[in-house]
Amino acid sequence: MAANERINHPISTAELERRWAAVRAAMAEHRIDALLMQSNNDWMGGYVKYFTDVPATNGYPVTVVFPRDERMTVIAQGPMGVVREFAPPGDPVRRGTARFMGMPSYASCPYTAEYDAQLAEQALERYSAATIGLLGRAAMSFALGDYLKRALLRAKFVDASDIVDRIKAVKSPEELDRIRRTAALQDKAMEETFAAVKPGMRELEVAAVAEHVGHQYGSEQGLFLAGSGPVGTAAVFANRYQQNRVLREGVQFTILIENNGPGGFYTELGRTCVLGRASQ
Repeated sequence: MAANERINHPISTAELERRWAAVRAAMAEHRIDALLMQSNNDWMGGYVKYFTDVPATNGYPVTVVFPRDERMTVIAQGPMGVVREFAPPGDPVRRGTARFMGMPSYASCPYTAEYDAQLAEQALERYSAATIGLLGRAAMSFALGDYLKRALLRAKFVDASDIVDRIKAVKSPEELDRIRRTAALQDKAMEETFAAVKPGMRELEVAAVAEHVGHQYGSEQGLFLAGSGPVGTAAVFANRYQQNRVLREGVQFTILIENNGPGGFYTELGRTCVLGRASQ
C-alpha cells in the first residue's frame, strides 16, 4: 500500500513491514503476546513513530497495541467513542493498523485520565490472561499503567523495551539514508543561518531561519537552542523563551540545530560565529 500524499517523507511500507516482522519474531522468541506503548510527543516518542510512522504530538497521548498475530490498534485524540475499522493492509495514513479508537483525553483534565486506558483494555481483551510487553515505561502515563494492572489481573506485564531496542539499533539501508539526509539538511540549515545572521536580529529570529530551512528539506519540528554574548564569555544555549536578546556588532552567537529530518530521524549540529572580528 502506498502512503498518503499528505505524509511528509513517509517511511516506505516495505520498511515498516520489515520492522513489524522482526519485532514479531522477537515476541515469539520471548513468548510475548502483545506490546503496549504510549507517547504524547515526537521528541521522545520513538516507539509510536517507529511502529506506525505517525508521530505523537503536542502533548496528546497516542497509545498503540501491537499484537504478535494481528494488526495494530491505535488510540488517540478524536471524537468520543469513534472506532474506525480498516481492512487489510490498513489505511494509507495508518498502515498496518486494524482499528483507530478516538477519545478526547487531556492531561490537563483529570477526569479524562482513564479514558485512553479504558480503550486500551478493550484492545487488549484477547490478551487479558497473556503476556503483555511494555515499551518505554517512562513515556507512559501513570494512569494508563495503573488502570491496566488493576483491570487485567490475569495478565503478565514485562518490560520489552530492550528487546525492541536491539532491533531498532540495527539500521536498515533506508533508515541509514534518512539519517544521512537529516545530517545534510542540518548542514544546509547552518550554512543559510550563518549567511543570514547580522546585528539587529534577535536570537529567536536567527533560530527561525534554521527552522525554515529545515522545513524546506523535510523537517517537521525540532529544537533550536541559541545564545550570545561578548567574545570571551560563555554564550549559553537557551530555548525560545530566552532568545530575545538583540545581536550587536562584535558579539559571538552560538546555535544548536537539533531538528528531525525525512522520516522523523534526528541528528544535531552546533556552531559558533562572531559578528565582527574573532579573537585570536
